[in-house]
Amino acid sequence: MGFNMHPATTDYNTRLPVEYQPIANYLADEIDLRLSEADNKIWHAHPVWFLEGNPIVGYSLQKRGLRLMFWSGADFEEEGLNVVGAKFKDASVFYNQVAEIKKAQLRRWLKKSKENQWDYQNLVKRKGKLVKLKG
Repeated sequence: MGFNMHPATTDYNTRLPVEYQPIANYLADEIDLRLSEADNKIWHAHPVWFLEGNPIVGYSLQKRGLRLMFWSGADFEEEGLNVVGAKFKDASVFYNQVAEIKKAQLRRWLKKSKENQWDYQNLVKRKGKLVKLKG
């Protein structure tokens, strides 16, 4: 597992149903590798990676599968991130097998997650108004 991964994320992954553990481990390793400067912790009950206190990417188990969410993913203009939030700038994809993950696509999204950011860290302070940080 990734060198930046918080022990609570490792614990989260091991508590997933066995069929989702390889997906979570793969995603966590790629995120740790590509966002080595990010801080990883459990936030709202699932693993999330933060850059300078701002949530960037995370995943959680939902009915449709393991959901990989990018907080600013709607700005990536990527067809594969096809579950777009109605209120904010998030975008997601669901996985049910490791084979569904396209490594080049995932790496491109992780790169874009550094380049395109909305300020979720100060969302409450700004009374729900999102402000663009990068991109």
